[in-house]
Amino acid sequence: MLCASVHPLVFVFSFAARTSRGPMKEKTSWFIRLWDDSNPEVYGLGECGPLPGLSKKHGIEFETVLAEEINVFQSKKLLMPSGDSLSALNDFFQSNKIGREYSSIAFGLETALLDLMQGGKRIIFKNKFIEQTPVPINGLVWMGGLDFMLQQVEIKIRDGYRCVKLKVGGLDFEKECDVLQYIRRKYFRENIEIRLDANGAFKKEDALDKINSLKRFNIHSIEQPIKPGLPEMEEICAKSPIPIALDEELIGVNTPEQKEGLLKWLRPRFIILKPTLHGGLLGCDEWIKLAEKQNIGWWMTSALESNIGLNAIAQFTSQYSSTLHHGLGTGQIYENNFPSPLLADKGLLQYQSKEKWDLTNLFPQEAGEKLYLE
Repeated sequence: MLCASVHPLVFVFSFAARTSRGPMKEKTSWFIRLWDDSNPEVYGLGECGPLPGLSKKHGIEFETVLAEEINVFQSKKLLMPSGDSLSALNDFFQSNKIGREYSSIAFGLETALLDLMQGGKRIIFKNKFIEQTPVPINGLVWMGGLDFMLQQVEIKIRDGYRCVKLKVGGLDFEKECDVLQYIRRKYFRENIEIRLDANGAFKKEDALDKINSLKRFNIHSIEQPIKPGLPEMEEICAKSPIPIALDEELIGVNTPEQKEGLLKWLRPRFIILKPTLHGGLLGCDEWIKLAEKQNIGWWMTSALESNIGLNAIAQFTSQYSSTLHHGLGTGQIYENNFPSPLLADKGLLQYQSKEKWDLTNLFPQEAGEKLYLE
């Protein structure tokens, strides 16, 4: 019979992190530990990391919901699922009527189950990522003052990133244009791809004007220029000279019919998928299939998860054929992240199979050899 427990951990940012929803000094994740009562030494681990302002529940309220969901899960007295694929996982969720209302909980349960099904070694999928094929990633430039952002750009490009993602809409628009002009002038020989993320910060009345002003900087794409749910997004997607990528627009769109309807209505060039926000692994798989059917591109992005969640997302991403850069370069943002086989280097996320997982931060009472996984 499957058993579960929940373990919260507060992660501390290693720098002054500022997002469109304000500054962040720390972030809490809740980890689902899953094991079979016949062999409790082997366990799967999944991360639930809801984001304030975006996830349906977060904080103390989320902790209550998670405890209730885990109690319901355990009350079903479930047996270990057979198989180790997404289809087996989907069958398990459907046949046992396991709820998927909360994306971050679904993601935590899915990855804990897949990890356990593979032997409890933080291997979610045995695929090319685990076999030393890295995932191309973008370098994220955090919001801040002009000098701070320029410094980050310098570091990212010096470290070998050829795709950088910048937040816009948080500073004076002209200063943001100055940053983009600086990049294009200084690195014109290096073929740097620039992505922008507005997080819905542009006003619907002048969003197209601003996008037209940004066109001269040869921008790859711009994420979520206006707030989600506004009818003006249809016109922006149709008329924008810069390809539009949707992110927050996808949150809460759960059924295949709703997803297909949204994509057919707005017709974006890209969608950005975060399992923690967009229905877990199964929800993202559904988005990918529907998007590819309509020739809409996609890439995967982490949502400030620790290395546990990041590892699962990277392995999941490698299940698909994609040549785009993914937003999976967040492994070094926390002072107390788990040492792991993950390494972000020269614009690539790699899995170093010789390195070990160290989970003593999460399970200090069990510190010992079994927490150091090959």
